[in-house]
Amino acid sequence: MGKLVVLTFVSLDGVYQGPGGPQEDTRDGFDQGGWSVPYLDDDFGRFVDGVFSRVDAFLLGRRTYDIFAASWPKVTDPADPVAGKLNTLPKYVASTTLDNPAWANTTVIGSNLAKEVTALKERTDGELQVHGSGDLARSLFALDLVDTLHLLTYPVVLGAGRRLFPEGSTPTAFRHTGGETTSKGVSVQSYDFAGRPTYGEYEL
Repeated sequence: MGKLVVLTFVSLDGVYQGPGGPQEDTRDGFDQGGWSVPYLDDDFGRFVDGVFSRVDAFLLGRRTYDIFAASWPKVTDPADPVAGKLNTLPKYVASTTLDNPAWANTTVIGSNLAKEVTALKERTDGELQVHGSGDLARSLFALDLVDTLHLLTYPVVLGAGRRLFPEGSTPTAFRHTGGETTSKGVSVQSYDFAGRPTYGEYEL
């Protein structure tokens, strides 16, 4: 059975919306898109290359899928560690509105995430990876379907935007499995799902 791995960029105040460009995600009037771009460096590139070296299939939300499908097929070098995987490996899109996707090896899954994603994990040998796709990721966390979280926290406060773990999120514990800080100050941390939080009290 494969592992469901989520890789997400967030600001210091937990916003995941629109990291890659001004027009990437303007929902609710969000006008700070592209906030992750100034922090791109070789450390980030090496980490992402390592993540993509372990992928067997992708699970994406509709918005992220559309962004990827508009750009990655144009990168035709099969040796490219990101494009080579995105263009050839199976891609599953959680959407109720996408019909006849043009990007090769794309399958649309319906609204029963618990059933369909569990089935995807069972027939995936390695990692089933979610990149971006914040709304989808939040739903997967709520269903306890995420095995590993790679959380990249950027040294910027946005003050607005959609948050990865908003009020009402399911209480969840994680076990830290590794991390680093890039030369531009991005905290790259990896966690495995560890069930529900435990609680205690400090003795004075």
